[in-house]
Amino acid sequence: MAMNVAQWLVNSGAQYPQELALARGNEYLLDYQALAQRSAVIAANFQQLYQLKAGDKVALISSNCAEYIELLFAIWHAGLVVVPINAKLHANELHYALENSQSKLCLVSNKLFTDIAGFPQELPELASIIAIGSEQYQRLYVGKTAAIILRSADDPAWIFYTSGTTGKPKGALLSHANLFTMVENYCTDIDAIEVGDCLLHAAPMSHGSGFYALPFVFKGGVNVIPASGQFQPDELSELLQHYRACSFFAAPTMVNRLIDYAEQQQLTELKDFSGLKTLVYGGGPMYQQDLVKAQQVLGNKLVQMYGQGECPMTICALSKYHHQNTQHSDYKKRLASVGVPMASVQVKIVDENGQEQADGQPGEIWVKSPAVMLGYFNNAQASANTLADGWLKTGDIAIKSADGFITLVDRNKDVIISGGSNIYPREVEEILNQHPAVKESSVLGKKDSKWGEIVIAVVVLDKTQEVSAEQLDEFCLKHMTRFKRPKAYFFVEQLPKNNTGKILKTELRKQFG
Repeated sequence: MAMNVAQWLVNSGAQYPQELALARGNEYLLDYQALAQRSAVIAANFQQLYQLKAGDKVALISSNCAEYIELLFAIWHAGLVVVPINAKLHANELHYALENSQSKLCLVSNKLFTDIAGFPQELPELASIIAIGSEQYQRLYVGKTAAIILRSADDPAWIFYTSGTTGKPKGALLSHANLFTMVENYCTDIDAIEVGDCLLHAAPMSHGSGFYALPFVFKGGVNVIPASGQFQPDELSELLQHYRACSFFAAPTMVNRLIDYAEQQQLTELKDFSGLKTLVYGGGPMYQQDLVKAQQVLGNKLVQMYGQGECPMTICALSKYHHQNTQHSDYKKRLASVGVPMASVQVKIVDENGQEQADGQPGEIWVKSPAVMLGYFNNAQASANTLADGWLKTGDIAIKSADGFITLVDRNKDVIISGGSNIYPREVEEILNQHPAVKESSVLGKKDSKWGEIVIAVVVLDKTQEVSAEQLDEFCLKHMTRFKRPKAYFFVEQLPKNNTGKILKTELRKQFG
């Protein structure tokens, strides 16, 4: 079946030509006719100036900006595959993602350009790097439009970089059909979108917020980029008063910061948050007391989403109805859950042998859906380990109730979720262990009221060397992005291990986590 998610912008350009499509803060930038035309011109220049062919990979490394939207759809319009990469990553990590994805072109924010300008000399696949907003970038706006390149439903559209705890980040291959299913599930299970409804991009567009741009373009909504390009509670509250029917995606940490700000400023639902339609939260645990406080301040506007990069934004949802159904006998249990499977999703809870568990028994979540990825790019072994007969093995441990609600009880992959960002212990450990004074280390997540979890490191030193926590911190800052580095270091004589030599993180968590 031929399809291309860029057709949604083409359609909206025809159906809603004068409706606002894109804004920066309070500044209205482009209507749908102009946005559709601009993306089609950029697509033509990708083909003509850079000789890109259908299926080629184009990386996008930037903090949130208005150009993000036009680039996403231009890349797809030309039949290309977008590779959005977290702009907060260390240069070494950016290098790896560009090399692993075999990206042929990279669009990057101005402030990061100098950090990676030399990469084309090191990466033979990477032909050019363009700084967003530069004179070279402005040339992409000049010329005629290109015809949309149709792709197969199962052709890749997006490579999403995720990680396990056993090696380098992996690129989840997401097809046009995967993204189409994600959009269907948003409109079915999260919220119905009307023409003119707004999506505020407060969270990174390389992740969940960028995915959610798609249903809003599909339905003729407005993508609003904060002028700061990031989450700031005061700015967000002002935008919620300027625009109507606003939605946004946020990690629990962001929700809590917004509520704290609202209480400090004595903001109220009717006066200050009347423009808020839906707040979708996910990416980490949201504690019940925080949920109750958020509903008191914002009203019944919250929806929880549980998903993974391998099944983007699409596994379970806890609806507004269930958030406000306080009279139900299981209300608190439901509020502690991640909701019920979305419309296109089958979920089963299995034991270590892949046998389905009875309701109430813990096991790993397996998912089957048209939203599940094609596999990991250029990594057949990881794909085989994660996909089985059409089922995605999430690595998350949960319990399913008799009425279908899924409650997470553990994370099998040891992923640390801090401020909504996934941090993978193996990545941090590999860098720590490069320090000459470190014999071995184990990295854990420790519960934190502000960030959900913080990173801590338990370290065994070489007996011939000395090093302080401050020196290790400086070392980490040189080799990894700031939010991944440990917030505390604990020095021990030895790490607890089983008889095969595997470090027993459960024992370390009891002592330090």
